[in-house]
Amino acid sequence: MPRHIKVSILLAIIFARAGAAYGNEALPAPLSFAQAADLAVSFSPDLRGEYKAQKIRENAWVLGALSYLPRLNLSVQENDRLQEIGADSFLKNYSISMDQLLWDGGRLSMSRKLERMELNLAVSQLERMADEIADAALSAYRSVLSTRAILVIRQAALEYLAGQLQILEKEVELGLALPLDIAEAELAFTEARIEIVMLESDLVEMERQFSELLGLENLPALGEKIDINRAALLPSEQASVSLAGEKNPDLAAARFSIAKRQTELKYSSRTWIPALRLNGGFGLSGGQYPLNRHTWSVGLNVEFASPWLQNTFAMQAGWESPRDRTAGLQNSASPLPNPAASLGKRQAALALALEQEKYALAFERTGRNARRILERCMLADRRRRLAVEAIDTAARRYGLEEIRLGLGQITRLDLIEAHIVYTEKEIAAVESAIGLLQMERELERLLDLKPGELASFARSCTEQFELNGDML
Repeated sequence: MPRHIKVSILLAIIFARAGAAYGNEALPAPLSFAQAADLAVSFSPDLRGEYKAQKIRENAWVLGALSYLPRLNLSVQENDRLQEIGADSFLKNYSISMDQLLWDGGRLSMSRKLERMELNLAVSQLERMADEIADAALSAYRSVLSTRAILVIRQAALEYLAGQLQILEKEVELGLALPLDIAEAELAFTEARIEIVMLESDLVEMERQFSELLGLENLPALGEKIDINRAALLPSEQASVSLAGEKNPDLAAARFSIAKRQTELKYSSRTWIPALRLNGGFGLSGGQYPLNRHTWSVGLNVEFASPWLQNTFAMQAGWESPRDRTAGLQNSASPLPNPAASLGKRQAALALALEQEKYALAFERTGRNARRILERCMLADRRRRLAVEAIDTAARRYGLEEIRLGLGQITRLDLIEAHIVYTEKEIAAVESAIGLLQMERELERLLDLKPGELASFARSCTEQFELNGDML
């Protein structure tokens, strides 16, 4: 799809979504990662303003096609002279002239092509700006999910501590525990309450910032959940590197720059080609109405411009009523108009070579980044699995501590400490799951995938590999 059409579609989508950004009634419930990203993009005033400006530039480029059409000039002149000596004169002249470019070696077309490339680069920058806004919304979404999950864990731990504290008070009354145990348990209970208050305060601020990113007064229900048991579904290294080389936004912008430099070099190579212009005119003149004299003329201009010589050759022929014929030749030359411009072609070639070298380095770096981020996703998934295993280990330890408490081998305070360790392992598992989501999103950005598309891409790669294996 041409990018100027794509701009119009994106602008229409943004305005369509912007109407839903001021109230929860039109929002899908619950809100997913992809919907939150789209809503943040649609609400952003800066992005909408940039898309409007881009649309204006697109329209201006379309109107620039009028440069291929003839240029018309209309002139009306009346010259009256009253003389004390001699006859008065009254002259009225109406004329229309036309100037049409016949051929300029393709410079006008290449100039418009360069403008088109500039617009395409601007569209790419707008898309990257939209991606940054979407990623900010996704980061806020993950922060809210993480804080909510940790808050639930902390609240459950607080309820457990409250119950254990009541039991411990009864044991002290019966002489089965020391008052020091109650003091330490109360300290742990107070610290847990402080943690919850801090989490609640942080959560309120996170939800407020998230709502502002979405353009909403109140945060809707969130459809995504943190699943610590969700295993990462990742594409192969070869598929990741291949897609990164094809779709990565930075590489796409670099390819646009190379194409632009190639066009600039071609443009510089054609500056010596002369331009042919056809011109003509028709006029009516006379001393009074109706005007009784008319003239017409047709001419051809040959314009040659180079850093060393600028020359214009014009020839014209015409007719003036009632029987006069006219013809003329004219040549004007200007030596050494701009000698420094002779280096333009060399500069364009150097710029092209530099862009190609930068692209080669960026392509290699993107491949390395794809491998590195894929490896980090694997490590994050491994960390998640280990965190889940740590929860099971902490749960078994807690169960054993309960047995030891029943046998009188430990105090209830030791059991509380074992539960605190179990709580910390649960929080670590939540943090590892959020870290995995962040790394997957980083890989999606590198591969130019939308939120949540990484798993679909990995499945498609697996299916394609299996299909090729069956064919072999």
